[in-house]
Amino acid sequence: MNKELRLHEGELNVMELLWSNKVLAAKDISKIIKEYIGWEKNTTYTVIKRLIDKGAISREDPGFLCRAKVTKKEVQEIETKALLSKMYNGSLTNFITEYLSNCKLTTEQVIEMQRVLNHQL
Repeated sequence: MNKELRLHEGELNVMELLWSNKVLAAKDISKIIKEYIGWEKNTTYTVIKRLIDKGAISREDPGFLCRAKVTKKEVQEIETKALLSKMYNGSLTNFITEYLSNCKLTTEQVIEMQRVLNHQL
């Protein structure tokens, strides 16, 4: 996995389709994206080409079939680390402290967080 792989929102839209469907022809991706986002075919094909160049998806012929080469979990991990680095000096503690100071957790959410933290220790 390329640790530097960063995807923008438009690329993530295409990746979500592939993560959900495993393999799709580019023409089908284009139709779905047109219906839900409004992109023209050329825009979608440009994004697919960028994702191929980045190594995020593979193209198989015949049929210009696209398949994700990275998992959603891998992308989430990369993006989370980038966010922590950029906004919180790489500190998970700073992020959690700031995040929790701005929200009200239910008792159930607190219990779930304690369970997760206890599992990590």
